[in-house]
Amino acid sequence: MANVTTPPLTTAEIAALALSLAHLGEGPQAVTARRGLRSVFEQLALDDEVVAETLDTLTTPLPPDVARRARTIAGAVTGRQVVRLHYRDASGRVSSRDVEPVTCLVHRDHWYLVGWCRTAAGIRAFRFDRIVAVEPTLVPARAHRAERYLPFQRRRAA
Repeated sequence: MANVTTPPLTTAEIAALALSLAHLGEGPQAVTARRGLRSVFEQLALDDEVVAETLDTLTTPLPPDVARRARTIAGAVTGRQVVRLHYRDASGRVSSRDVEPVTCLVHRDHWYLVGWCRTAAGIRAFRFDRIVAVEPTLVPARAHRAERYLPFQRRRAA
């Protein structure tokens, strides 16, 4: 059999895999899948504090209430539908926002929903643990390419 080299996973692919695992709970399938994801990261031989902390977050189950909201968010990302978030900001203020979800990502010890906030008319990232409630809607969201919404990505000149 020929030795085939596969390209590394993209940031968006890793985020999608991790989100799929995040809301599975702590059953045997989820534990095995998280161990597999950890193995993928270990193969990358990344020696960085931020990466190590992020890896721990990616491979740790979400609390049950956050996991329920994550399932709704994941369904909206996949189904390309607007969600209504009830969000508590860092100051403790709660607001309602209509968001076109694009992707989810993890940075250090927090999960984020990244999307086009219709309320603020701009790209926003919402920490999962600050989302008080999420309501699915039947409103279709526009198609957005995830790589345009991920932080630390180089932007092409127009």
